[in-house]
Formats: sequence, C-alpha cells, structure tokens
Amino acid sequence: MSDDPLWLLQVFFAALADVSFACALGALLLNAWLGREQAFAPVSPARGGFRRAARFGMASAVVFVACNFASLWLESAAMSGSPIADAGASLWLVATATHAGIGWAVALAGGVVIAIAAATSGRLSAGRMAMAALGALIASAGKAAIGHAADAGAFSLAEVVQTLHLLATGVWGGVVIAGAAAVLPALESSVARASLMRVVGRMSHAATIAVAFVIATGAFNAWRGTGGSAVVLTGSGWGRALLVKSALIAAALALGALNRWSALPRLQRTASTTDAHTVINVMRIEAVLMVAVFVAASVLSHSVPGFAAGG
Repeated sequence: MSDDPLWLLQVFFAALADVSFACALGALLLNAWLGREQAFAPVSPARGGFRRAARFGMASAVVFVACNFASLWLESAAMSGSPIADAGASLWLVATATHAGIGWAVALAGGVVIAIAAATSGRLSAGRMAMAALGALIASAGKAAIGHAADAGAFSLAEVVQTLHLLATGVWGGVVIAGAAAVLPALESSVARASLMRVVGRMSHAATIAVAFVIATGAFNAWRGTGGSAVVLTGSGWGRALLVKSALIAAALALGALNRWSALPRLQRTASTTDAHTVINVMRIEAVLMVAVFVAASVLSHSVPGFAAGG
C-alpha cells in the first residue's frame, strides 16, 4: 500500500468501477425479475421498482465505462512517468501495446456492451440479457488480465478463476446494492408487497449461488497470493487488506443469512410493513459492507501480493 496520489486515484477508480459494475449487473437482474412480474405494465404496482432498476442499471453501466477509461488514463500516466494531465499522449500506445493497457481496454469494451444492453426503458429481451452477460464476461476477463492473476500468464487457470471471482462478486454485491439502494424501496407499498417477496426470494437464491463461487474462487486466490504461508497475512499490507476483506465478507454473509433464514420467511408469513422494512434495512447494511468489500479488493489488486512482499 502507498500514499502516492497516483496510487490512491488508481485504487479509488478501480473500487468505483467494481461497485458500478456490480450495480449494473444487479440492476439488470432485478429488471429481468420484475419483468416476470409484468412490472413494466403501466398499471403494475411494481412499476416504480421496474423503472428504477432500468435507470439505475444504465447509470451504473455509464459510470463503469467512465471509471475504466479513467483507470486506463492513470495506467498510462504510471507507465509513461508523465503527469496525469499529460497522460493522453501515451494513451493509445499503452492501450494497444501493454498487457495492463489491453486489459483495461478490454474491460472498457465490456462496459460499453453492458451499457448498450442496459439502454432500454422497457422489458429486457433475452437478446439484451445475453448481450449483458457477454459484456460482463468480457469486462471481468479484462479486469482479471490486469491483476495478480496475470502473473500466471494469459488465459491461465489463475485468470479464469479470477474472472469467475469477479463475476460472482459482481452478482452478489450487485443484487444487494442495487436492490437496497434503488429498487426494493419502490416496492415497499402494500400493493407491491407480493412482488417484493418474490423478487427478494430470487435475489436470495442468486446471491447464494454467487456466494458459493465467491468463497471457492476467493480461497484459491488467497492461497495463491499467500504462497501457502499464513505468515504473510499479518506480515504484509496485502495480507492485512485480505484479512479486512475476509472479515467484511463474513459480516455480509451473516446479514445475508439473517435475511434468508429469518427476516424473509417472516415477511412471507406476515406480509407486514414492519417485516418488509426489516428485510430492506438489513439489506442496506449488507450493501454498505459490500461496498467496503469492493474497496478492500481494490487495495488488494493494487498491492504487492503477500508472498512477493515477504520475499
């Protein structure tokens, strides 16, 4: 870790990119689930949530594209040694002739595909969902080619695992953040309560699957980053950042479990306003934790891995 302004900017934009990527994925999934509820119909009580999902997804995709461009610009400044304001002179060379630059360019292209898929105010078609999935895969592969997984070589097992990790974390964090911040509050009214319960149920199911992938791929990444030695967890900045990230994930998992096994079943039994508020409020806390997870992940990706830092 460092207090260098360029490094701090790189961490900031990478974290914001991760959050916006997740929000775009989450909003697109929520849009699709609400589409099953016919929420796009003008008379639907869930129409407010549907419209919020569409707007939130598009805005998040645009922010993701902007953050990737900013990260590519900062990478150009770092590689050329030029001031940030003058990095544009070497931008094309970095984006086309360096491994990291190509990775950022690929992630940027994936973001553009996601933005195109999200650019609709109506119900998402199967084609647009497929386009969004392709964009998410491209963006994740590009990001995987930038981080520590790239040390193992292009198209290596490490890059494949990291791609899956980014996708799974994006889905989990995305449905939680997009749901808590934008969509679910629009479904709190009693007339939309049935839609709220069904959508939260789908969110919980998707998050459970995503979490399984997050844990499996995260364990692989941690083992690889530590070089099999637990000493580096406390003996390096990278290791301490990993411990912080792990603690945040554990806390988010606990809140997710609380909603899945306690708050949501109670809401499904009572359909009460109080229980609806409880589900959403718990998810809001989980969303804050997930944002912190993305920040910790950004610090990790911009820090020297534990095994290397430890010599």
